[in-house]
Amino acid sequence: MLRNDVLGKEATLYTRLPSGRLRCTACARFCEIPEGKVGLCGVRGVVDSKLRLFVYGRVIAGHIDPIEKKPVTHYRPGSSIFSIATTGCNWLCKYCQNYDISQRRKIEGTEMTPEQVVDSAVNYGAEGIAYTYNEPSIFIEFARDCGIEAHKRGIFNIFVSNGYDTIESVNMMKDFLDCITIDFKGSGKQEFVRQFIGIPNADPIFQTLKNIRDKTTIHTEITDLIVPEVGDDLDAARKLCRFIYDELGPDTPIHFLRFHPDYKMMEFGNTPIETLEKHHSIAKEIGLKYAYVGNVPGHPLEHTYCPECKNIVIERYGFSIGSWNLDANNCCNRCGYPIPIIGKPNKIHKNRFQIIW
Repeated sequence: MLRNDVLGKEATLYTRLPSGRLRCTACARFCEIPEGKVGLCGVRGVVDSKLRLFVYGRVIAGHIDPIEKKPVTHYRPGSSIFSIATTGCNWLCKYCQNYDISQRRKIEGTEMTPEQVVDSAVNYGAEGIAYTYNEPSIFIEFARDCGIEAHKRGIFNIFVSNGYDTIESVNMMKDFLDCITIDFKGSGKQEFVRQFIGIPNADPIFQTLKNIRDKTTIHTEITDLIVPEVGDDLDAARKLCRFIYDELGPDTPIHFLRFHPDYKMMEFGNTPIETLEKHHSIAKEIGLKYAYVGNVPGHPLEHTYCPECKNIVIERYGFSIGSWNLDANNCCNRCGYPIPIIGKPNKIHKNRFQIIW
């Protein structure tokens, strides 16, 4: 039995089975948990016949980030974001750069109420809160309470998510979430996700995207971590891009991210830039209008280009916006083509990144 000081709060997303076990419905693993045990994520477990979220109100990390770091480029560009995380995760990624948080199976963190989380965001001058660094769906009840309070204060909410969700978690997202970036790894190829993530396939991610499309108005962007040799299959990337084009539409942004060695995959090198460029070319061939290369500061494919006249409408370097060439209605200032970006920066700023704790 867990200590009383780490019982957190009763979760919302679960059902009771005839066997007496509780089925967690926060993510697509659907862990069936007996009394006194926890799910794979390490933060949701059964105590006194109730599913408890042990990390409710326990924040393990808080950073001030630019929104472009998520990466999100078509929603509130130039915004400062208060990024928070808990311990635990529902994936077992061998390359995770946040493994000290996500793979930690110990309930730790600064105790904060939702009101205190939002107060911190306000005090640091953040315009949004991002639930990130580990999978936010595993602590979605806490994120929801923070997010509802954030909306009262005029602050928006972002999930940086693996998308391994359920219809129940998507329905809860409707209560508070404004933006989500879904992080594919290795383009969702089955062999890759089985070996390096520990899930049978990426099917629930594709279904989550359809559910978000059909049941919410949440702004959605896609990322795809391209791991050299084992996660750079061009056919898988083509399949992913075709799905995005057909199901989400050609205006959906996709970001191809450069891998760097970390955690249990130190023997791999950085993704060759040429590989990222090939993936970008596939996205453009499929018809996606806004494809980006990430983690390569200074690359010309960081910029947003007008699909009509090819003018650079937003110039970027890393997480910084260098120039903004859109009119008051976010149309290209050269040809008038409407660029589907929500909001505009209050000012063009230098790169910024601050670790709070």
